[in-house]
Amino acid sequence: MGGIRTAGDLVARLQLNRGMRIDAAKKYVAEKLGVSVLDLSDTVVMSEVREELDIGRVNETPAVAKGIDAKFRIAELLDLAINCVNMFKERVGIRAYQSFD
Repeated sequence: MGGIRTAGDLVARLQLNRGMRIDAAKKYVAEKLGVSVLDLSDTVVMSEVREELDIGRVNETPAVAKGIDAKFRIAELLDLAINCVNMFKERVGIRAYQSFD
């Protein structure tokens, strides 16, 4: 499973942020994304899921989230505290980030 091409970055975030073991982190991410654990390492499936959920992709595409935008979505989707997202919220005075819709 590799980085942003699949779901490796999301699994790694959970391992580091919550101290989860890899199997538990994969299961959690799969549930949140609505895919199977096997789909997490499928580049085609994950490309579609990442585009649908707008959580960042390898290739820059117009009107697709990138950078801090994608991190905001990842933090909300996985119920994670991401430092740069929290710092951004503090700077602009956002207490609770509203839904993306």
